[in-house]
Amino acid sequence: MTEELSATGQELSPERRDLLSTLAKHRWLFTATLTDLTDEQAAARTTVSELCLGGLVKHLGETEAQWVEFAQRGSEAFPPFEETDYAARENSFRMLPGETVAGVLADYAAVAARTEEVVRTIDLDLAHDLPAAPWFEVEQWSARRVFLHVIAELAQHAGHADILREAIDGRKSMG
Repeated sequence: MTEELSATGQELSPERRDLLSTLAKHRWLFTATLTDLTDEQAAARTTVSELCLGGLVKHLGETEAQWVEFAQRGSEAFPPFEETDYAARENSFRMLPGETVAGVLADYAAVAARTEEVVRTIDLDLAHDLPAAPWFEVEQWSARRVFLHVIAELAQHAGHADILREAIDGRKSMG
């Protein structure tokens, strides 16, 4: 259960409690899809896409960490669009040799803990210009908007993960 106190010992606002509880709910739905899987199963492509469960965990962790960094420091958290390392991006969707379910989940848990710390302490109105990229409008996002985006990404990928897991052994996180 998410603590209801800020880092300073103050009671969290209802908004922060809502953000933290929603993150926790969707994290559980997402990570439950890897329960009892072998490393080989987590690395398997079970659909025509490149997605695998272990890679999806890596992708979510890397993406979330970058967005939380953006909430704190602004667009310098993102490399310039023109300098995108597409090979590294593709590898963020795969489990590479030597990676394990336990390892990718531990890395993700560390990112989640960091996110929760920032949700508890950051000024939710702090806003930064989005990085220049073809898929962004020229606008600012507040820390609040960033956390809503992280929740949306998490929920979307939990659905993807559920499909991938069901293709492995029929198990679903819900239903």
